[in-house]
Amino acid sequence: MPIGVPKVPFRVPGDEDATWVDVYNRLYRARLLFLTQEITTEISNYLVGLIVYLSIEDQTQDLYLFINCPGGWVLPGIAIFDAMQLVLPDVYTICMGIAASMGSFILVGGEITKRFAFPHARVMIHQPASSFHEGSTGECMMEAEELLTLRETLTKVYAQRTGQPFWVLTEDLERDVFMSAREAQAHGIIDLIANEGVEIVKKEQWKEANR
Repeated sequence: MPIGVPKVPFRVPGDEDATWVDVYNRLYRARLLFLTQEITTEISNYLVGLIVYLSIEDQTQDLYLFINCPGGWVLPGIAIFDAMQLVLPDVYTICMGIAASMGSFILVGGEITKRFAFPHARVMIHQPASSFHEGSTGECMMEAEELLTLRETLTKVYAQRTGQPFWVLTEDLERDVFMSAREAQAHGIIDLIANEGVEIVKKEQWKEANR
C-alpha cells in the first residue's frame, strides 16, 4: 500500500481546533522548503512563489531549502536561483541524497557560509544539454548559440560562488563530475557537511550559555 503524503495536525492562529494538513505544508509554515524532483516550470513557479511569499511574511527569518534533485530544465532552475538572491532572508541550502545538474546550481546558490550537504550526499555538475533533436540547420545553430550563452552564464556563477578560477569550472563542466560531500566542500560548492554544522551550532550555543 503506498505511503502517500503523511498528514499532521496543525492549528491555524486564531482557530480553536487543529486541522489535518500534509506534512510538507506544515513544514512550509516553519520555512522549510523541499526540492525533491526534477526541475520543471511548474516546480520552479511553485518554489519561487513560496520563497517570495515567506520572505514577505517575515523578512527576518531565514529559509531552509532541502535538495534531493536529479536536475531538470535550465531556465526554470535559474528562476529559482534568482529568487533566492532577490529575497531579503538568507536561504540555507541542504543537499540530501543528490544535487545533480541544476540541483547543484541551486545548491551553490544558497547564502555563502550556509550551504550544507549530508555526509553521504552526492553532488554532480556538468554543462547544460539540449533536447532539440529535430529541425532546420538554422534552428539548430540558434539553439547551439543559446546553449553556449547559458553555459557561460552558469560557469560564471559557479566560479563566483565557489571561488574557483573560471578555467577550472570550464574544464569541470565539460563532463559529468560526481563529488562526495567532502569533495564538494573542497570545491566550494558547499561550506559545511551537515554533522559538522550541527557541532558548530552546539559549540556556539555552549559559548553563549557560559558567558
